[in-house]
Amino acid sequence: MAKGALFKTMKKVKGSFTFDEKTANVFDDMLTRSVPFYSEIQRMIVELTKSFICNKSNVYDIGCSTGTTLINLAKIIDKKQIRLIGIDSSEAMLKRAREKLKRNNALNRCVLINADLNQDFEVKNASVVIMNLTLQFINPVKRDFVVSKIFNGLRKNGCLIFIEKILSNEAKFNRKFVGFYHDFKMRNNYSKLEISRKREALENVLIPYTYDENVRLLKKSGFKIVDSFFRWYNFCGIIAVKK
Repeated sequence: MAKGALFKTMKKVKGSFTFDEKTANVFDDMLTRSVPFYSEIQRMIVELTKSFICNKSNVYDIGCSTGTTLINLAKIIDKKQIRLIGIDSSEAMLKRAREKLKRNNALNRCVLINADLNQDFEVKNASVVIMNLTLQFINPVKRDFVVSKIFNGLRKNGCLIFIEKILSNEAKFNRKFVGFYHDFKMRNNYSKLEISRKREALENVLIPYTYDENVRLLKKSGFKIVDSFFRWYNFCGIIAVKK
């Protein structure tokens, strides 16, 4: 795994974060050092997926990046009955995903699709759709379209599982949670300069909602059952079921 030093040398920062080749090369290291309980979140996603999948259906990982979740799913899902589909807008990420899937003997189990979620993509016959730290990067104007597209492509009793950075309803807590998150990253050997530069690079690129705003978005799209399954300060795991 390449070690991330992306923000040590970056000059242009504000709103400059992209999922290009440089990011793809260090993305796995970036996730493990930047996302609290990342390994546990992956385990929970697999566990929840396994409890909702049904025979002869599709499981989508939308925003699949370098394919970590797809690899984990391939280990536990019956080969003949379920098709794993990864969608990402970055060809650099999909290139890394293909390499990792091949090393883990999972490439023949998966279909990888390059698609811009802000434009158009397909979801059909899905028992589970996963969005791991993806919805927050989609233009807020387009989020209704994206979530409705997922809802319409899910089978009855299928679910959407997603992890998001979220905002607190209270500004005081929001400031505290961001501070605790920065402390977490410093414990994982990010410098204050790197943290500051990454935050600036993500400005107007990563746009989080509050938990309540995410719930309203899901219910507006037709989901009847919505709950959280994970929370760490300003990170939240949400599951929504189509009835």
